[in-house]
Amino acid sequence: MHSMRRGPWLVLPFLLLLASLAACASERDSETGSAEYRVVPLAGGLSHPWAMAFLPDGDILISERPGRLRIFRDGGLLSAPVPGLPDITATGQGGLLDLALHPDFADNRWLYFTYAAAVGNGVTTRLARARFEDDRLQNVEVLFTAEPASRGGRHFGSRIVFDADGYVFLSVGDRGDMPRAQRLDDHAGSIIRLHDDGRVPEDNPFVGQAYARPEIYAYGVRNPQGMALHPKTGALWEHEHGPRGGDEVNIIEPGLNYGWPVITHGIDYSGAVIGEGIREKEGMEQPLHYWTPSIAPSGMAFYRGDAFPGWDGDLLVGALAHRHLARLTLDDASVVAEVRMLEAQNRRIRDVRVRDGLIYVLTDHDPGELLRIEPQPRP
Repeated sequence: MHSMRRGPWLVLPFLLLLASLAACASERDSETGSAEYRVVPLAGGLSHPWAMAFLPDGDILISERPGRLRIFRDGGLLSAPVPGLPDITATGQGGLLDLALHPDFADNRWLYFTYAAAVGNGVTTRLARARFEDDRLQNVEVLFTAEPASRGGRHFGSRIVFDADGYVFLSVGDRGDMPRAQRLDDHAGSIIRLHDDGRVPEDNPFVGQAYARPEIYAYGVRNPQGMALHPKTGALWEHEHGPRGGDEVNIIEPGLNYGWPVITHGIDYSGAVIGEGIREKEGMEQPLHYWTPSIAPSGMAFYRGDAFPGWDGDLLVGALAHRHLARLTLDDASVVAEVRMLEAQNRRIRDVRVRDGLIYVLTDHDPGELLRIEPQPRP
């Protein structure tokens, strides 16, 4: 690993960004006319940032897809990357991906992360953990490797979520090979459930079944780049990229088949029919919400907090293709309204998180940025 050197060629674009954001910083909810907010730039100069994790002391860890872990501290981005990462294969959509803190991080200092790893003649999604101490990673442990590895640089997933019982969930993409998502002897195109040390829970739905990978919790997903726990029900919500249309939001339940690629609300990029050319089939789950045309969703968080009380319980989803932050108003498990935020910024939104009622987003640009959405101060 090496430090990112900064010169005027990095500073100038960020200064231009500051000016552009200042010009359109105050926005109003376009549908309801309420909840004015402003967009505050916190850091620029990031190389394809993918995820963030908030430390108890206020620092923010940020992953960069090329294989660097950065620290945002005291209002600025530290120039030196965090040392101690394992070998990461940055290819296509793969590299250093999601970050998550162990629920007892304050005591055990375990940071969990996913990344693309070279295995044999291929590459695949891996989950590892390491102790984050003294601004470095120590005692790296590989907890899970999606098998089999394959060639190509598409559809690695991957998001990490801990539930209230301490289980860790991991999303794995179909690696651009559609039929793999329907195979239970293949980790591709599935949601994985593990103990925090990588062991397989005995009550996983396919434990003990011949020709099934015991780590699989649900399957039939395409490229899931968003997962979050519902703040009231504790249910695991997931979203995934569709092809040309058919991006989905699903509630993940054990043993269920979410249909890809047999059924889909999208079509191939060429316009060709995918799978059986149908949208519904017995034994396969329907999404609770989908987008056609595709918005290319990435990152997902439920809003909780007092800064925007009218948004409490809403679902936030980043959009790469249409460059906005979608805010979905829910009635139980139904989407009743959708508002597009940050359209004026014209940025690919890669990740979204909520902390203390404020909304943080990462933009997948070159250079990428860390932005914060907060209430517009009253005069």
